[in-house]
Formats: sequence, structure tokens, C-alpha cells
Amino acid sequence: MALIGIIAHWKIFTKAGRPGWASLIPIYNLYVLAKIVGKRGWYLLWFIVPIANIVVGIKLTHYLSKSFGKDAGFTLGLLFLSFIFYPILAFGDAKYQGPYSDKEAFAAYQAQNNFDFENRG
Repeated sequence: MALIGIIAHWKIFTKAGRPGWASLIPIYNLYVLAKIVGKRGWYLLWFIVPIANIVVGIKLTHYLSKSFGKDAGFTLGLLFLSFIFYPILAFGDAKYQGPYSDKEAFAAYQAQNNFDFENRG
């Protein structure tokens, strides 16, 4: 199961235009994940604060889901059934749609790639 998780994260990173090997390096993988969803690097400092790290982890997971055009239900799947939903995100037809938590960058990414978020394609 760990190997499937590693492969799924590698694929998710490459789908988002980041190097897949970045998913293998502890702490740096969270930094790259924050960049994928549109957060700044200092956002990782929240991971050293007890309780706040749980909230930040949930928010990053939600932003990851939304960055690939998925809804809140998919976020719950990523959180509670991650061994199923991360491979679905990695190997399914989901396309990276831009850094969701940064609205300006998200709109710019979609305009650049001619993506209509409302019609999902």
C-alpha cells in the first residue's frame, strides 16, 4: 500500500507540472504541495503548531482536490479513504486546473489553458 501511495503522489505532482521526485523528500514535498495548491512557502510553518497542523493538512487536501476540479466529497475521500482516492486522483481523468487557493493565479492558469471550470473541460 505504501508503494501505491508513493506512485500516486509522484503522478499527482507530475500532473501538476512539478517534478515527481519532489514527492519523495520529507518537508520539501509539503512545500511543493503548498505551491501546487497556491499557498506560499511560509504556510508550512503552521505544521509545527499543534492542532493547527491538522487544520492546515485538511485545508491543503481540500485545495488539492479543488485544484484538480474535484468537490468537497472527493476531499473527504482523500482524507478518510486515501489509499483509494489518491490513486483515483493520480491515474483518473482529473486534470490540474491551477492553484485553487490563489484566485488570481487560478484564473490566469485557466485562461492560459483555455479551461472552462464551470463546464469541466
